[in-house]
Amino acid sequence: MKNTMGIVLLAWMLPALTAGQSVVVEKEIIYGRPHGSALLADIGYPENGEGLPAIIYAHGGRWRGGDRNYRQSLQVDKWADFGFFAMTIDYRLVGQTPAPAAYQDLLCAIRWVHAHAEDYGIDPDRVYVIGDSSGGHLAALAATLGDGPYERSGGWDEARSDIRAAISAAGPYELNTLSWGNLWTPIVGDVEGQRRIASPIHQINASTKPILIIHSDDDRSVPVQQAQLMAAALATENIQHRFVHYTDRGHMRITDEVVAETLAFIEEVEAR
Repeated sequence: MKNTMGIVLLAWMLPALTAGQSVVVEKEIIYGRPHGSALLADIGYPENGEGLPAIIYAHGGRWRGGDRNYRQSLQVDKWADFGFFAMTIDYRLVGQTPAPAAYQDLLCAIRWVHAHAEDYGIDPDRVYVIGDSSGGHLAALAATLGDGPYERSGGWDEARSDIRAAISAAGPYELNTLSWGNLWTPIVGDVEGQRRIASPIHQINASTKPILIIHSDDDRSVPVQQAQLMAAALATENIQHRFVHYTDRGHMRITDEVVAETLAFIEEVEAR
């Protein structure tokens, strides 16, 4: 069985979308209100689904641009066809609200999914996050830092904020050595220290969730060495991970290849 993009669906997902089951897509859902500002998301899910895995997408744009409909972003209708509850989010950009607001918003989206799991038939133990570029950084941070030292904002303060695994395509993992890492500039505390806290490579610990790293040698935005060092650090700590290493894909988005690798990685994670 194949989806319309030609990607083979994995056997463990096949029962999720039964014959005649329709997909629902909802636009401009408000998932949080930090300081009164509405955070928007699009969602897609199988109607009357049960035990669904959820996947939340954070877009790229160096934390200063882009939106949930960014080019080659995650397509919620396609992922609903796969049998997922899918969510793409906008988050506060650094031009308006300094870091770590973008990350706090992703955590708010994760809490929203947990708070609404029963409403949409989501399995709360199967929540995944995915992102590309700066969105990949946010996804990897969710897998390593978790809530960290940051105050919860936006709502759903009593809900869980944990995930099953993260997928990062072309994401940075060390902000102090990143050419555009200076865009992550909190207004409180030592800047380099705050960037270190927000660097996934420095937050790996025994509780780190599985991470899929996807990167290409010819990425001119995020050097491939960041991905190589992150994969090596995960291996040292015996954290489940996989490094998909391309040579000629440039700065990657959520391409068909990334979708296929993500589905395969989720199968690996759920097999454990």
